[in-house]
Amino acid sequence: MISHGKDIKIFSGNSNPALAEEICKFIGTSLGEAEVKHFADGEACVSLYETVRGSDVFLINSTCKPVNDSLMELLVMIDACKRASAGRVTAVIPYFGYARQDRKARSRDPISAKLVANMLTAAGADRVLTMDLHAAQIQGFFDIPVDNLLGNPIFVDYYAKKFGEKVENMVVVSPDAGSVARARTFAQKLHMDLAIVDKRRQKANQCEVMNVIGDVNGKECIIFDDMVDTAGSLCNAAKALVEVGGAKAVYACASHGVLSGPALERLRDSVISELALLNTIPTEMGAGCDKIKYLSVAPMFGEAIERIYQEISIAKLFN
Repeated sequence: MISHGKDIKIFSGNSNPALAEEICKFIGTSLGEAEVKHFADGEACVSLYETVRGSDVFLINSTCKPVNDSLMELLVMIDACKRASAGRVTAVIPYFGYARQDRKARSRDPISAKLVANMLTAAGADRVLTMDLHAAQIQGFFDIPVDNLLGNPIFVDYYAKKFGEKVENMVVVSPDAGSVARARTFAQKLHMDLAIVDKRRQKANQCEVMNVIGDVNGKECIIFDDMVDTAGSLCNAAKALVEVGGAKAVYACASHGVLSGPALERLRDSVISELALLNTIPTEMGAGCDKIKYLSVAPMFGEAIERIYQEISIAKLFN
């Protein structure tokens, strides 16, 4: 017997309504009637136009640009549902903002990821469903259950179909030392070798590529990362693979296409043949760059939501 809620209700904020609609279509339900708007001074205001009393509520909102507005929308939506006697509230955050601030790198640095975790819990979230946290240990910042889905099964399926048996002669590349574990898991699933781009970051959003560790000479490479922000690190890594390592072609993939500032221009001018991204952040962010291809996470999130409601394991989604 399911004890937490009599039915599923799914609502969306303003950050990525297209993904929320796609998830609802996969599940076979309709998006809940709600309005998330802002007062003249920018304050978030939420109105729910249907009952949620006793329901298992899933609130879908990526905390992407504008990050602070998206975060506040989610917090206010959680509060509205709790005050309306929802049976359980799950915050579905396909892209979890502030995840890069997960430790004190320098004196007097904040740990903003922990602060956001505290805010979500204080607002009344009963659990969190997200994808590819920048640092996996952020799950431990919460005192509520966190399901951190992985995007690599989607990429594995895409590249296995795209390149077929050719994948065994290709190389997966980690763009930095911190992403090695993530890239190694991806490489093992595709039966590829692994290489690493060693870089030294001089300041925020700037980096200097130093060396390529591994044999990429004459091979086609896939750079695997969790996010692309300004695309500086990604494009420099691709350039190093070709100019230093002698790679024949470079592809790239990442779960979250933040694509800030000069990212699109850098990608257009780079040696990267194709960048595959997931639609955890609206696809409009990549408009104007024909090198970007989006893959949908709706089936994975839809199945995860169904399994959470039915209280059965979601372990299958990690394979």
